[in-house]
Amino acid sequence: MNDTTLILSFHPDLSESRANRSMLEAVKDLPGISVVDLYGVYPSDQVDTTLETQRLLSAKRLVLQFPVQWYSTPALLKTWQDSVLTRMYYIAYETEGRRLEGMPIMIAATAGNTPEAYSENGANGFALEQLLQPLRATAHRCQWAWSEPFLVYRANKLSGPELDVIASQYRRWIERFQCVDVS
Repeated sequence: MNDTTLILSFHPDLSESRANRSMLEAVKDLPGISVVDLYGVYPSDQVDTTLETQRLLSAKRLVLQFPVQWYSTPALLKTWQDSVLTRMYYIAYETEGRRLEGMPIMIAATAGNTPEAYSENGANGFALEQLLQPLRATAHRCQWAWSEPFLVYRANKLSGPELDVIASQYRRWIERFQCVDVS
C-alpha cells in the first residue's frame, strides 16, 4: 500500500450538493488524497469490480462520503459493497481482502435534519451514529479500523459561511485521519 487516503464520494448528484461538494473541495488539494466521485464514474450503477478492488488495494486509508438517504446510504454505495467487498472478502480473501486488514476507515455523512432530530426523542428516533451501524459492522467484518465519523447536519440548509466552517473542519478532520497509524 502507498500513502494514499482514498475518499470515495457517493452523492447521486454532486453538482447539486453544496455540503458534500464543499467538503471535497476543501480536501482535494491535500497531499496523499485521492477523491473519486463514484456516481460520476458509474452513472448507470454498474460498478467495475476489478478497478474498484485495485483502488482499495492501492490505498492506505479509506473514507466513504455520502448523504444519508432514508436512514441509509445511497444505492450505489450498497452496490459497491455488494460487488467489491463480496469479491475481496468472500471470493478472493487470501489474495485481496486479507491485504486490507487493519486499514483505517472513516465515514463522512451529511444529513438534512438537525442533530436534535437524530435522537431517541427526535423526529428520526435514532442518533445518526446508530444509523451507521451497518457500516461499522462491515468494517468489523473486513477487519478495518473504525474511526470516528465526520457528521454534518442541516446539510441542505447551511449558509455560505456555515459551509466554509464545515469545509474547514472537514479538512482538519481528514488531516488528522491521515495521521492514523497503519500497522
